[in-house]
Amino acid sequence: MKNKNYSFYLGIAIISTLAFVAIFAPWLTHYDPIGQNLMSTLAAPSRHHWLGTDNLGRDVLTRIIYGARIDLSIGILAVLFPFVLGTTLGLISGWRGGWFDVILMRIVDTTIAFPFYVLAIALVFVVGAGPKSIILAISLVGWVAYCRIIRAAVLVAKELDYVHAAKLSGLPTSRILRRHVLPNVISQAIVFSMSDIVLSILAIVSLGYLGLGVPIPTAEWGSMIQEGQAYILQQWWIPTIPGVMVVIVGFGLSLIGDGLVKRLNK
Repeated sequence: MKNKNYSFYLGIAIISTLAFVAIFAPWLTHYDPIGQNLMSTLAAPSRHHWLGTDNLGRDVLTRIIYGARIDLSIGILAVLFPFVLGTTLGLISGWRGGWFDVILMRIVDTTIAFPFYVLAIALVFVVGAGPKSIILAISLVGWVAYCRIIRAAVLVAKELDYVHAAKLSGLPTSRILRRHVLPNVISQAIVFSMSDIVLSILAIVSLGYLGLGVPIPTAEWGSMIQEGQAYILQQWWIPTIPGVMVVIVGFGLSLIGDGLVKRLNK
C-alpha cells in the first residue's frame, strides 16, 4: 500500500480554512473590527463575544478574523513579487553567466550579509508604515533567496542532455528556458516559498508589534498582541490568541512544504 501524503492534505485543510475565514469575514461576524464600545471594555468571553472584547470594547474574535485577511494577503503578496523577480533573475544569471552573473551574485551576497528582519525593519522605517511599504520592503530583501535557488538549479540543468539537444535543434533561448529549463527547476523555489510565507508573516506581525506595520486601528495580529500585552494577566486571551493564529499558519504552511517535498521526490 502506498503511503498517503497526510501532512500535505492536512496543511492544505488548515490554510484553506483560514483563507475561507479571511475571504468571507463580513459574513462570519456582524461586528465592526474597528467599532468601539466603551460601555463594554475588557469583557470576558460570552455568547455575544466568544473571545471577549479588548480595552476599547472591540470584539476580539472579529479582529482576529479580519486580521487573518490582512496578514495572509500581505504575506502572500510579499512572497509573490520576490518569487517572480528572483526566479527571473536567477534563470537569466544561471543561463548566461559572465559579467551579469558576477554582478548579480555580488548584490545577492551583500543583501544576504544583513539579517532579514533588521533589513526589512530598516526599509519600512525609511519608506513608512503601511501594507505597500511592507510588501516593498520584504520584496527588496526576499528575492535573493529565490535567485540563488534557481541559479544553482539552472547551472545543473543546462548541462543535461535534453537541454543540449534543444540547443542543437536550433530552438531560441527564450523557448528553451520557458519550456525545458524553468519547469524542471521551479519546484525547489515553490517548496521554499511555503517557509518564506511563514517568514514574511512573522515579519509583518513583528512590524505590527513595533508600530511599523499596518496603521491602527486596522485589525492586525501584531498590533493586537502589542495592544493586549498590558492585560495579559487578567484577559490573557487578548494577546495570546493572535499569537496562536500565527503558529497555526506557520504549522499549516510547514506541512504543505513537507508534503510538497515528498510529492516531488517520488
